[in-house]
Amino acid sequence: RLKQTLPRTLTSQQTLSLLKEIPDLNATAWVGARDCALFTLIYGTGLRIAEALSLRRGDWTAQEMITITGKGRKQRVVPLLPIIHEAMAAYLKVCPHVLTAESPLFVGVSGKPLHAGVAQRALRVYAQALGLPEKTTPHALRHACATHLMVNSHDLRGIQELLGHAQLSSTQIYTHLDHQSLLDTFGTFHPRMSKEEK
Repeated sequence: RLKQTLPRTLTSQQTLSLLKEIPDLNATAWVGARDCALFTLIYGTGLRIAEALSLRRGDWTAQEMITITGKGRKQRVVPLLPIIHEAMAAYLKVCPHVLTAESPLFVGVSGKPLHAGVAQRALRVYAQALGLPEKTTPHALRHACATHLMVNSHDLRGIQELLGHAQLSSTQIYTHLDHQSLLDTFGTFHPRMSKEEK
């Protein structure tokens, strides 16, 4: 049986530091605001990058929830934190392109739909500037969302619905992450752990 690898993720401190600094790291102010809104949305809701980039301007409202169409055209409703609304409002305020209801919510410099590859490369640049690991990808932010929720709430079913996992087994990987965090803390701080054992 092949050993299941744990998803790559970031600490909450790394994630929050990244989102805070993004607007100031891009020479083009509105692009920095766009990237901050996109990555805050992914981290705050656990969306896949494709799900976030498929949103239309008309999908975005001031409501506390948003309907997402995920894999297999299945829809789910996810909550929107105030920090997401703040980042999105900042982006929409400075976006130089006219966005109609049918326009992509996230656009590139030409006004056309933002491609996932462009967003991924931008995130790598931001991560390098802040000295964050190479594993800093949009999918790592999705994993970070789930991991941090699991550590703080242990609501496996709720996280399953948030992420849009068809099977609970897909979500259970985050229980292993939580256990690993416990083991790491135990190994570092327990008084009976010798240096050799550490």
